[in-house]
Amino acid sequence: MKQVKNDLRIVVKVGTSTLTRENGMANLHNMDLLARTLSDLAGMGHEVVLVTSGAIGIGAGKLHLRERPTELRKKQAAAAVGQCEMMHLYDKFFGEYGHTVAQILLTGSDVEDPDRAAHLAGTFQALLEFGCIPIVNENDSVSSAEIETGKCKVLGDNDTLSAIVARLCGADLLVLLSDIDGLYDADPRLNSDAKLIHRVTAVTPELRKMAGGAGTWRGTGGMATKLNAAELAINAGVEMVITNGANMGVLYDIVEGKDVGTRFLAAEKEG
Repeated sequence: MKQVKNDLRIVVKVGTSTLTRENGMANLHNMDLLARTLSDLAGMGHEVVLVTSGAIGIGAGKLHLRERPTELRKKQAAAAVGQCEMMHLYDKFFGEYGHTVAQILLTGSDVEDPDRAAHLAGTFQALLEFGCIPIVNENDSVSSAEIETGKCKVLGDNDTLSAIVARLCGADLLVLLSDIDGLYDADPRLNSDAKLIHRVTAVTPELRKMAGGAGTWRGTGGMATKLNAAELAINAGVEMVITNGANMGVLYDIVEGKDVGTRFLAAEKEG
């Protein structure tokens, strides 16, 4: 096992399926556990950034919609409602554990433009110096590329966004909390003999063949988007782990370098 730094800069991405229930309402139990665990990690000396999905899903629940909207303007309206509710809950839960949160909403142009990206990196640095926990999401009420098509040149999904944020922050570790335990050599929902892959050193065409689709109607990201994120992260010198968000306690094992989920080993950081 490699030597693990005592104090890490960690980006944690949590998906919609972890944050919402089947009826689309916010999963308060999971949000509380997430806030408590990340606050505890911060209390241990680690610096934490949270990349969150869930605005459209939580907004749909708050608006009492039976399913995720399909019309773009209604998706964006749900995102506006859901983002407000989500940050209210995060502020409440993290505040209970003694931590101040900050909201950062991004579009593709924010991270693509060098000047904006440099200012953004500075903002992250300042917030972390203040002891804040930045909470990041794509600005779905403004940006339409991802929620309308599922594709975007720069972002495209919050898995990719989290890898870009990890690169901007100079993070040591990126953790994707999903509804699956990690990368398998076959689809575990279809093949009971599928085996979990614990360590990956490169994103190869063979690995991409193993990638499946999105798990639930509440989320959009599948394993393919996570492999895209892994490639971005490891090329930037950031280790990445995919694991199941059903057990927030695994974050403690992950920061200690234990074999939890699938860990993508990073290249050496430039400079």
